[in-house]
Amino acid sequence: MMTKLILNNTKNCPLPGGHYSHSCTVGHLIFISGQLPITKDGLKLNNTSFEEQTKLVLLNLDESLIGAGTTRERLVQVRVYITHMHQWPTFNDLYSAWIGNHRPTRAVASVSELHYGSAIEIEAVAAV
Repeated sequence: MMTKLILNNTKNCPLPGGHYSHSCTVGHLIFISGQLPITKDGLKLNNTSFEEQTKLVLLNLDESLIGAGTTRERLVQVRVYITHMHQWPTFNDLYSAWIGNHRPTRAVASVSELHYGSAIEIEAVAAV
């Protein structure tokens, strides 16, 4: 018997820019696609400050989680891609304020480039 896959999309996030869903639920886990600093209306905020981009990405992550039937308190793993490692302290401060006492596993990697020239992208795994 094959495990059921549920592909989730939410109207509170920008439409996927490629051939993918906002998230996929399999068993008791939800896999959230990489979230970029794009408004739900499709406006790319790649030319705004790192702080503004991070706040929007975290909002999009929240909306993706809610759209899939879970919340940030159920996150089990978070993967963060930033274009400049010197932004790590700023990211960590914003993330800590957003996540509160919950401490899912996390990786922060510096990459040379992100889609649309964004400074940050976050993907995650959460429990249902």
